[in-house]
Amino acid sequence: MGSVTYTLQHGPDTFEVSEAVVGGQVVAVDGTTGKVHPAEAGEKVLGVAATDANPVGTDTDTNYANARPHVAVYYAPVDVKVTYDDAAAFGDRLIVAATPGQVAPVGVAAVGGGRNIIGICTEP
Repeated sequence: MGSVTYTLQHGPDTFEVSEAVVGGQVVAVDGTTGKVHPAEAGEKVLGVAATDANPVGTDTDTNYANARPHVAVYYAPVDVKVTYDDAAAFGDRLIVAATPGQVAPVGVAAVGGGRNIIGICTEP
């Protein structure tokens, strides 16, 4: 009988960035280049950036540890720290805020156009 190797992978996965990204920001895929950028309200969220990254050619720092053009992105199911645009309480449903890359509770962020719940606040 043959065997099957069982692999369960929930991230992180690594992506090149098209704009500067800061760890903790929610990111989306740029429809033009296929690279990631801080998500804006109404975009489909890919996940949460684990570290900072800058696009190729935009950083003059020659230390690769400071000038990474790729970012690790965590996606569900995972509990990570995110960047908040507005105060949230335990259990609040979160969506992308009007400020790119940040999240806010559903009632506050709806003004920015975000509609899809991307997570639940577990650490306000």
